[in-house]
Amino acid sequence: MQQLFKEIRLLLLRDVMLEWKQKYALNGLFLYVFSTIFVCYLSFKQVLDVPTWNALLWIILLFTGVNATSKSFSTESKGRLLYYYTLAGAPAVILSKMIYNAGLMFLISISGYLMYALLIGNPVQDLPWFILGLLLGSCGFSSVLTLVAGIASKAGNSGTLMAILSFPVLIPMLLVLIRFSKNAVDGLDHSVQNPYLMGLLSINIIVIVLSRLLYPFLWRA
Repeated sequence: MQQLFKEIRLLLLRDVMLEWKQKYALNGLFLYVFSTIFVCYLSFKQVLDVPTWNALLWIILLFTGVNATSKSFSTESKGRLLYYYTLAGAPAVILSKMIYNAGLMFLISISGYLMYALLIGNPVQDLPWFILGLLLGSCGFSSVLTLVAGIASKAGNSGTLMAILSFPVLIPMLLVLIRFSKNAVDGLDHSVQNPYLMGLLSINIIVIVLSRLLYPFLWRA
């Protein structure tokens, strides 16, 4: 277990350093989410009702997450993957990419939410639980999309395959997230949130465990 944590830490450091050197990819993601929010602002030019405000935010974050994680394995050459094979195990590779993508997605989600609230309004009454929803959504999106990106990388990085495999899992998660965040926007009692919270935690845990078990088979393919 200690060796696994060491490998994950080294791979995370490597991803952060590469992202810092290639800032254009990160800047492109922020430009995507900010421009999308600005287009929505120009399109509506009015105060949105809470369900529309909430659903629109999550749709923007969902497609931003797809763009953010689709490059998880597409930029890795076969030679580099072979080099990783000599340095670390498959669990460390997939878990490090999930953690990195979750952190990146959460950073984008917070930034997007701040701009969204500035331009379109901020009806959120229970901010801590709404931020918790952004965190759980970021972890859920990144874990599902990272695993699917790993599968798609073995099929020539097919974007169509990634969409087909990921959206059947993401849509139920998105519906739970929309309900969870809607309750936070309305400021409902936390006891109402418990079923949705447990559902989101369960989905995240199941996807992470499945990735831990299945990715070694993809790794050897």
